[in-house]
Amino acid sequence: MTGTDLRTARSLSSWTQVQAARRLGVTQAYLSMVERGSRPVSDELAATALKVYPLSATARPLGVSVAARQTEEFFKKALGELGYPGFAYLKGRARLNPAELLLLALDTKDLDSRVTEALPWLPFQFPALNWEWLTTEAKLRDRQNRLAFVTELARQVAEATADRPRANALSARVAALERSRLAAEDTLCRESMSEAERRWLRSHRPKTAAHWNLLADLKLEDLSHVYSEAAA
Repeated sequence: MTGTDLRTARSLSSWTQVQAARRLGVTQAYLSMVERGSRPVSDELAATALKVYPLSATARPLGVSVAARQTEEFFKKALGELGYPGFAYLKGRARLNPAELLLLALDTKDLDSRVTEALPWLPFQFPALNWEWLTTEAKLRDRQNRLAFVTELARQVAEATADRPRANALSARVAALERSRLAAEDTLCRESMSEAERRWLRSHRPKTAAHWNLLADLKLEDLSHVYSEAAA
């Protein structure tokens, strides 16, 4: 979260700096410095701002997750809290930035298939992710192929639903990842699959998965949940 985010949110709320500072529990002078970029947005102020302002989930702090929480239930609840239709009935306490949730999922060895199918929904629903942070972290973990694959699927949904601006934005992200595409074979969070399954997927996977050297069968036709979100 940046000072610009706070200034924009305050403007959308039609509050003066004095009114906003009172709600945020800081002085007007301090808020002014933060909004100008003279002071960083502290974690405490960011947490308060998320409660006070109608900010997007993409403004949430990054790097706050706890590894021990990364269970199947954790991912389902985190997706449900962000509004994913398939898990909307679940509401987790963790309010994760969608970029961080996507990174955590992509860096998981084995995911429930329903969680894996939800991953393209994140870049589709939140095209304004912190892509610089997400791409850097994915590369550090050698997960850029997984990230590019789910982003490309999100792009295909945008194109299929005639959402040209979203499709163009996601296309640019995929193109940026192309330069760092890994040659090593990988899976889409199914590292425990048998050798028989691996052999079958090498011959039957979609072209997009083959391009990104992934043993995966997820394709556009499987993403009805994202179509539903686009039509809503």
